Amino acid sequence: MKRIKVSSGTVWEPIVGYSRAVRAGNVVHVSGTTATDEAGSIVGAGNAYKQTVQVLRNIASALQRAGASLEDVVRTRMYVTRISDWEEIGRAHGEVFGKIRPATAMVEVSRLINPEMLVEIEAEAIVENSGGLNSAARGKRSKKKQIRRRSRSSE
Repeated sequence: MKRIKVSSGTVWEPIVGYSRAVRAGNVVHVSGTTATDEAGSIVGAGNAYKQTVQVLRNIASALQRAGASLEDVVRTRMYVTRISDWEEIGRAHGEVFGKIRPATAMVEVSRLINPEMLVEIEAEAIVENSGGLNSAARGKRSKKKQIRRRSRSSE
């Protein structure tokens, strides 16, 4: 099985020995992702909503580099340092995944690797073998097949 490793270039990857994302076959696992920008600086210090938005941007980028998209996500795990921020974190998560509706969990932890980090999210995606079609095209093709099946069965 082909294995694709995606790096974000953070200082922690070579020290800890992990990849931002790994694709094995049609499954993509995105490591715990925090609200850092390209330079490694924390985005949205003190603001759980802004941090969650940045985390989800970082996850989208890792998925894209692994040949997947947010629409392919089937599971997320959210680690938060202040469970009282659940509504802000949930709102940002819902803005991205409201229609996708992956399985998820939100768990309070005592601390993340940097005390300014409030949110860390992992994601798992399953990429349909689509012959290069994106999610929207797969959905249209699938609906056409369903319509054809219904019309054949009613004949």
